[in-house]
Amino acid sequence: MLVFLVYCNLCQYHRIVLCLYVFRPPMLSQKRNPDDGDGPADGDNPDDKRRKFRFWSVIQDAPSLQSMQQLLEPLIRKVVREEVELALRKYITRVQRNDGNDGKEICSSGSRCLQLKFVTGVSLPVFTGARIEGRDGSNLTVALVDTISGEVVDTGPQSSAKVEIVVLEGDFEGGGDNYTVEEFKNNIVREREGKKPLLTGDTFVSLKDGIGMVGEISFTDNSSWTRCRRFRLGARIIDDNVGTRVLEAKTASFVVRDHRGELYKKHHPPSLGDEVWRLQKISKDGVYHKRLSQEKIETVQDFLTLLYVQPSRLRNIFGPGMSTKMWEATIEHAQTCVLDKKIYVYKPRDLEQKSGVVFNVVGQVMGLLSDYQLMLTTWLSPHTNTGKKSTLLTMKILL
Repeated sequence: MLVFLVYCNLCQYHRIVLCLYVFRPPMLSQKRNPDDGDGPADGDNPDDKRRKFRFWSVIQDAPSLQSMQQLLEPLIRKVVREEVELALRKYITRVQRNDGNDGKEICSSGSRCLQLKFVTGVSLPVFTGARIEGRDGSNLTVALVDTISGEVVDTGPQSSAKVEIVVLEGDFEGGGDNYTVEEFKNNIVREREGKKPLLTGDTFVSLKDGIGMVGEISFTDNSSWTRCRRFRLGARIIDDNVGTRVLEAKTASFVVRDHRGELYKKHHPPSLGDEVWRLQKISKDGVYHKRLSQEKIETVQDFLTLLYVQPSRLRNIFGPGMSTKMWEATIEHAQTCVLDKKIYVYKPRDLEQKSGVVFNVVGQVMGLLSDYQLMLTTWLSPHTNTGKKSTLLTMKILL
């Protein structure tokens, strides 16, 4: 058996290539029976015969070895060439990344690895001309964090650096957080020719103790013309004297729509005075909107009132074209409406004044008044699959 061993070691990249060639020696003659009487002649040494046999085997196989060498040599050369090229590519990529960081180390030995982070995501949907906010409705916040501990860095020159907010391509992934300064720059989106700057407002933020509040910023153009029809917001430190490179921040991708779409957006939560098409699954001037208008249901308050007083009639207005899933989505959205605190009491004339029915502004029964006691009732609406149940809680009130 012959073993050809190739060992590649370049730029800390190791690979071993083994090429095995097994050849079968000539067949030995069948064993002779010691009783045949043909034993070795006097003076013949068995070891000498073995040595002679091995020598002649190699001589006989020499042509086979030469042909095998010719067969394996191109294969070995190809494998070695591929491994060397791969190692060189990795080395060149690493050199380019170091050059792309402008000579600044991302994470040098003995120092911290720093990165900018958006504390909250962008509140959706986003429209041109509208203020960009965080998901909780507050200002966007940028923080300088230690990537290892996850804690905010409130000391050092980086904690008071100046940060620029930019627009990035929506498909810029950058291998997670592994990208160069040059890659980040190449994915910054500029305004279209003849247009205003894509991002206007307070696009520069000064960090204080590692945290910066983004002021009022807004888009001047939608994202439909870009290669992936989506944007990201990015944040980068623009000070040149911070030493170690701070990795840039980027948000999740999102769509920016023209401000005309804002006129038709849904309200979360809706208010009692909102037009009924502000509810989910009801389009403005759509078939459901027209049917509701014909029944004099113009506002969210009208919708909720009919829901609690005559739910079956409301369901019939939508007709079989509205699926159960759509119906439930519309009801769920409507019930998030914030009601005022007005309470109404209905007292039939044929009953004593100390008895009656208590309900809220949209006709939902809140309880029963009996003998100057208010029995609060929690109703599960009839449009649910669980049916109607009630829980009574008695408490005294002063009239």
